[in-house]
Amino acid sequence: MTTHRTATGQGRKKVQVSFVIRNEVERHHRSGVNALQFDSSLNRLYSAGRDSIIRIWNTRTSKDPYILSMEHHTDWVNDIVLCCHGRTLISASSDTTVKVWNAHKGFCMSTLRTHKDYVKALAYARDREQVASAGLDRAIFLWDVNTLTALTASNNTVTTSTVAGNKDSIYSLAMNSPGTVIVSGSTEKVLRVWDPRSCQKLMKLKGHTDNVKALVLNRDGTQCLSGSSDGTIRLWHLGQQRCVATYRVHDEGVWALQANDSFTTVYSGGRDRQIWATDIRNPDNRTLICEEKAPVLKLELSHTDPPSLWVATTDSSIRNWPIKTNVRGSGDYENENYSPAFTQPDFTIKGGPSIRQYLVLNDKRHILTRDTDDCVALWDVLTARKVEDQGNVDFDLEIKKQFKMVFVPNWFSVDLKTGLLTIHLEESDCFAAWMSIRELGLPSPADAPETKINIGSALLQALLEHWPKAQLEDIQDGSNGTEKGSTSYFTVPGHTPVIFSEVGGRTLFRLLCRDASGDTEQMLLNETVPSWVVEVVVNRNMPKFNKIPFFLQPHPITGIKPIKKDRLSASDMIQVRKVIEHVYEKVLGQGSDSGSQTANSNGQDKDEDLTTVAEERVELFCNDQILDPNMDLRTVKHFIWKQSGDLTLHYRPLAKKDYHSFVNIPH
Repeated sequence: MTTHRTATGQGRKKVQVSFVIRNEVERHHRSGVNALQFDSSLNRLYSAGRDSIIRIWNTRTSKDPYILSMEHHTDWVNDIVLCCHGRTLISASSDTTVKVWNAHKGFCMSTLRTHKDYVKALAYARDREQVASAGLDRAIFLWDVNTLTALTASNNTVTTSTVAGNKDSIYSLAMNSPGTVIVSGSTEKVLRVWDPRSCQKLMKLKGHTDNVKALVLNRDGTQCLSGSSDGTIRLWHLGQQRCVATYRVHDEGVWALQANDSFTTVYSGGRDRQIWATDIRNPDNRTLICEEKAPVLKLELSHTDPPSLWVATTDSSIRNWPIKTNVRGSGDYENENYSPAFTQPDFTIKGGPSIRQYLVLNDKRHILTRDTDDCVALWDVLTARKVEDQGNVDFDLEIKKQFKMVFVPNWFSVDLKTGLLTIHLEESDCFAAWMSIRELGLPSPADAPETKINIGSALLQALLEHWPKAQLEDIQDGSNGTEKGSTSYFTVPGHTPVIFSEVGGRTLFRLLCRDASGDTEQMLLNETVPSWVVEVVVNRNMPKFNKIPFFLQPHPITGIKPIKKDRLSASDMIQVRKVIEHVYEKVLGQGSDSGSQTANSNGQDKDEDLTTVAEERVELFCNDQILDPNMDLRTVKHFIWKQSGDLTLHYRPLAKKDYHSFVNIPH
């Protein structure tokens, strides 16, 4: 027996900040549905989504069945079980956690962080109120449900039993109602069987040639059905420790199984999209119930009158199909062409489209996406909003339309795993990009200097604007007009989920933006927010400007011997016009020393007349291409220089007198 805390604080691993761009209420699953549970007493269906959300549906009405969403996970929800006569729901997720929910009200009561990798499967012993969890870390943990539902913030330790012995990742799990047998299936291609009361291994069953994806036990734990990616269903006699029957019903992998209470009929589905009912005692008797529109991920047998099957697929829709109580003989099993017994479901819960393709535009602010309905949309990372639905247009053509010759460094990464846009911010990249207020389209006084904004730090401030600790500096410094200031350049929707997690690892804390002022949220934020975020959000210590080194030489067309190669440096955002002004004033010796500015400055235009004259008298080249004065140096380096090593720029005086001036300047 092992004791675990149900929550963990921030460890020493690097922490990243992520957020999801989404609607306030996501009423439809995206990216596929992994698991189902049906409460026949309330006519409620629970569904676990790859979009990280568990949803509750009212199966009495097909018009608008959505009841509410259960949101706390940050990655695929892989399995769910309904316990305690429908009062409690347990969920398992790829975010490495198992969560305990109030099933009726839909809120998360506690989080179990015992697993070290994706949790893929759950099993439930109804008579003992015991749940088992397993996943890619090869461990199986046994939980007493009544203990889990009693957990509180102050009493958050839980004792669990561990079943050891698996040698590979576990993808399926089954336990009989009395809790006397537990079976696991894995990429090891074998079934392992234990007694969960003693945690003693009973046997190992060989026969499948691929991953075991689905398991069903009969009530007394003497027989087990297994479905595998090898395309077969096998019946095992546990007393005899052998396979007693193999059913070759499907053309491809079998991913989902259900059996009736008497263990006389098995219902199966998988990659081939077909759902079959097979007589376990006489496998020649079978019925093709229906053909789904996408691969089948889960089946849930509804013990209503008449019984039916709920089916979850990769297309995010959930359908309910009637079941024929009698299965018919097949004749020649391999060759007979079956037609489905039913072509239309009795009930459909529609899924939503998931984003399957994206491109971050050159401004490193906007993202163009295409979803499973082939609809294209434009998104704004800095405000965590959709800018425009562009409909069913050519994605590649839209990319060309949106192209702008501007270069901004990469400062975030994108993840489409949940079918929604998830943005990741890491310390190593987050502060790489600066932009001017003008480039960002933000209002500023006409006579104000050109303000530069580090967009990564500005976004972090927007994500945590409701955190009181982030507002303290504003209160202290607002009256004396210090540089820290209190201006938020951007705002993000209050419903935006913000996630703190170990880089490449487990989730530490998830909250909605607007909830950052809550007592519990404040406490967890204080524990979790990494120091690199505190520096910019709380202390308002802005990152340093990015510098770009470059060389400045006369163009070979002038015939002038190049001057000594001095390595210059400037902000990578400085515009070409500022370098032209530097050449005109400092190299060619024209203009007023007091009225202009060098290339080493951060770039406010103090003398428009000088700049105008300079642009009329000097051309700047890179790789023999004349440069647009509005272009900045990082864009020149990315699009025109296109090579390693320091950027080299060439200048040429346009007027003859300027050329002679250049010739006579001593260097």
